[in-house]
Amino acid sequence: MSDILKEVLAANEEYAANFGDKANLAMPPKRRFAILTCMDARLDPAKFAGLAEGDAHVIRNAGGRASDDAIRSLVISYKLLGTREWFVIHHTDCGMETFTNDTIRNLLANSLEPAEFDGENWRDVGKGPGSRAGEYIEFLTISNLEQSVIDDVERIRSHPLVPGYITIYGFIYDVKSGRLIEVPEASRIGRATI
Repeated sequence: MSDILKEVLAANEEYAANFGDKANLAMPPKRRFAILTCMDARLDPAKFAGLAEGDAHVIRNAGGRASDDAIRSLVISYKLLGTREWFVIHHTDCGMETFTNDTIRNLLANSLEPAEFDGENWRDVGKGPGSRAGEYIEFLTISNLEQSVIDDVERIRSHPLVPGYITIYGFIYDVKSGRLIEVPEASRIGRATI
């Protein structure tokens, strides 16, 4: 058994021992909102948004991007579980800004082992085999942080399964200060229309 597995299981034992009345939490989020944000380990939506268990849905992926699957989750969040406001939150110093689709596709074609980043460029240090299957994936990389928030809010707002009464806010989380910085154009696009 790996050390990580042991640590996770021990932490779960402690958590379960103090679970209390959490079994009585309702399935719909109590505060009726959802957050779409990045999987980056430096982001803790429960802390930066003041959440307790049962308060909100948190959907995470690489970059916090409005992928088809993220939109699927948001649609379920409102349609079946009653959320009425959504936050799209990207962040500073995001790894998704450090590469392009071509970069990761080339790295994957060379080797499936982890690559190294020297602060400017990614470099493949693994030995094959690689796979060209990455050529069929849109990795949703970020070249302009503010624009990525605007684009994602716009994509969600214009999606045919998203009703006009949902309000969508756009923010950037600053990993150096812990502050949420609104992207006004994104929030303007995300205003409820009905």
